[in-house]
Amino acid sequence: MRPESLMMSFGYKPELSEGAIKSPIFQTSTFVFKSAEEGKAFFEVAYGHRKKNEGEELGLIYSRINNPDLEILENRLTLWDEAEECAVFESGMSAITTVLLEFLKPGDLLLTSTPLYGGSDHFIKKILPKFGIDYVSFKVGQTKEEIIEIVNQSGKADKLALIFIETPANPTNDLVDIRGSKEIANYFAKDGKQIYLAVDNTYMGPVWQHPLKHNADLVLYSATKYIGGHSDVIAGACLGSKELITRVKGLRTFLGNMAGPWTGLLLRRSLESLKVRMDTQAMNAEKVAAFLNSNQHVEKVYYLGNLTEKDGAQFEIRNRQCNTNGGMISFDIKGCEKEAFAFLNSLKLIKLAVSLGSTESLAEHPATMTHVDVDPEHRKLLSITEKMIRLSIGVEYYNDIIDDINQAIEIAVLS
Repeated sequence: MRPESLMMSFGYKPELSEGAIKSPIFQTSTFVFKSAEEGKAFFEVAYGHRKKNEGEELGLIYSRINNPDLEILENRLTLWDEAEECAVFESGMSAITTVLLEFLKPGDLLLTSTPLYGGSDHFIKKILPKFGIDYVSFKVGQTKEEIIEIVNQSGKADKLALIFIETPANPTNDLVDIRGSKEIANYFAKDGKQIYLAVDNTYMGPVWQHPLKHNADLVLYSATKYIGGHSDVIAGACLGSKELITRVKGLRTFLGNMAGPWTGLLLRRSLESLKVRMDTQAMNAEKVAAFLNSNQHVEKVYYLGNLTEKDGAQFEIRNRQCNTNGGMISFDIKGCEKEAFAFLNSLKLIKLAVSLGSTESLAEHPATMTHVDVDPEHRKLLSITEKMIRLSIGVEYYNDIIDDINQAIEIAVLS
């Protein structure tokens, strides 16, 4: 069966919970062992002292390590990306930072795409260096040969340990070639050394793009966004092979950033409507983008559906990697910060708030909000200017969304 069908029941046995059609909330900190021998066996597996025997399952120990609500959620999330394992976190940033800390050590080099979400950018540029971890970045559109040269010029090519990319990029919708990024990782992986590729897939959610199918090793989500989809939960997720997720879960246990059972409940509920919501958001975004493309007060629209053969590699990557054009649109209003702020302040249906992927449409100003901590000169190079506005398209009736954008633009240009 398809994932959207399995979201209702996969990984849950009603007979183990008094026949309840939905999994109960296991609001407990610890679990009772049947015997001391059982407790010993559970801990041996949990702490990696031995591998599980054939047919043996990791028993319930303590909710920082495992909890039924989270295990069911993790099992269901693997279906969309066809991953072997999943680890759920209390936030998207906790998923990202745990991966970076697990696969990097002092002296290592990290290669990243740019732009990145502002929180990721801050952690990589201002926190990792405190641990002796360096980074180099490449811009969208640079060739594989140019990116390899960037790594070589760093003088630490032999220390490259991880590649971290975000595609589509927040907030420009620029695309990065996932397969090409893994080829770069393989180029520098010599003498048996493994260089992993991690992809932040938040902008496309688990329905519209599947990085693992394009040779990524790990896929990351702010599950707050499309997966949660209702602006009422903060969460993150990381998916990949059993081997790699075992490592991620190991560090998660000791950092203590495991999600709680209520997070599991809210995300499981949201998974049941995920595809229906995202299909509607993609359809609405197409209508909104068409309106913006024809509006005389809009300078440029950053939307995957605008890519044509003239855009070369970006067009080819979109066709190969993405199942739809997504639900995110950025645009440059004619003017500067004054006009952008007037637009945002005049919205009625669309809410002025950060985050994305929820049922309600949202608008924000990347240069002064989500990406304010990015170096100003770097922001300009990435086209994240004072006139850029980012829209997350919701599930409202598309004409109502368009009417709200139209009236706000009219007020902004007259301000």
